[in-house]
Amino acid sequence: MKRLFLMATIAFLMSINAMAQRQKAKVAVTVDSMATVNAYLDSLLAFRQQQMAAARTDDAVDAMKPDGRYYRLFVPFTFYRSPAYRTLALNATHDSSATADGNGDVAEAIDEALMAMYLKRPDLVVGTETKLDKAGSVRDDLDRPVKNDVDMSQAVEPVPETPDIIPQGLVIQKPNFWTFKGDGNLQLMQNFVSDNWYKGGESNYSMVGQVTLAANYNNKSGLQLENILELKLGFQTSPSDTVHKFKTNNDLIRYTGRLGLQATKKWNYTLQLLAYTQFTRGYKSNDKRVYSDFMSPFNLNLGLGMTYNLSAFKGKLTGKVNLSPFSYNWKYIDRTDLCAHYGIGDHHSMDDFGSQVTSEMEWKLSDMVRWKSRFYFYTSYSRAELEWENTVQVNISRYITTNIFVYPRFDDSVGRDRDLGYWQFREYCSLGLSYAF
Repeated sequence: MKRLFLMATIAFLMSINAMAQRQKAKVAVTVDSMATVNAYLDSLLAFRQQQMAAARTDDAVDAMKPDGRYYRLFVPFTFYRSPAYRTLALNATHDSSATADGNGDVAEAIDEALMAMYLKRPDLVVGTETKLDKAGSVRDDLDRPVKNDVDMSQAVEPVPETPDIIPQGLVIQKPNFWTFKGDGNLQLMQNFVSDNWYKGGESNYSMVGQVTLAANYNNKSGLQLENILELKLGFQTSPSDTVHKFKTNNDLIRYTGRLGLQATKKWNYTLQLLAYTQFTRGYKSNDKRVYSDFMSPFNLNLGLGMTYNLSAFKGKLTGKVNLSPFSYNWKYIDRTDLCAHYGIGDHHSMDDFGSQVTSEMEWKLSDMVRWKSRFYFYTSYSRAELEWENTVQVNISRYITTNIFVYPRFDDSVGRDRDLGYWQFREYCSLGLSYAF
């Protein structure tokens, strides 16, 4: 009886001792797990320092060999055999072949950390080592260097030899300093008055055609040549004129030429030539007398001076003003019966010297309205001749325009009119087609 009681007492004491040992092991496992995590953080810091040191020297590559056994703590949580084997083994010495990472303090600490998690959070386990064995292992030859057996001389084409002189297909074109432009319009006018119109009057029809051509040269080095040819011809009919079925109401052939040499940005030294006459005979209503004809008169004016290039209102007003203090004027009358009418007497020609001022301006008042002006003044200091042509053009559409033409003229070499003196006037308003190129 005493022996039985002694054995029971020994068994009870051994159970109490085993429970104390298990409690002590549990606390040790928790402490050792925290130490393992701290050691892993220290290894990460050491690994970073090794990388920074390796970036500064090529010899430190071999020293950067981090411990890869920590991967089991961070991959998806898996039940490995080694933690259970180390905990439940009866002998103190473990067989390294039965563990995943062999013996050592690091391996034992990792197994103890995993075992603690198995006991506390078994719900986190998503796989087993047996499943990993069935899936297969990672290749064990990845640590060996890979060498490519490639003959680079066959893969890369030889670089062709570059000649010292490379031929180029260059085409050199001579610059074209000429510019050409022009415009033309055909204006029609019609006026109808019935026979019983209370204010009287008469019906009439008229037509005016105009063409302006320009060919200009500028070599961008100061030499300029301008050529402008103006052609105007118009006819009208009126029932009151029983002598002529139609007669001209506008007739002009005029050439303007300028040879300039640039003096400043705005001024040019200029030699200017003006020559003008008309196409056909000029009549008055119910009068058979010819008042003008081709080359009757013909005026030629050659002036030496300077030309000012005008540009104002942000380029909307442009033009040229020519001042010729030295000017030669020659007037020729081909028809003998018209010599006296133009103040030449019995001769066919007359010449004199004087000064002249000419200007050509264009002002774009809006997108639809523009004003063109030409001014001419010549004096021999014994006679004077002045012309001022003004055209207001209204663009109704791209090809349809309306023109208002006002033309005052002064010439004291002809007979004096009783009402207007030496002044003469022309004016008309028309609607027609216009084209510029």
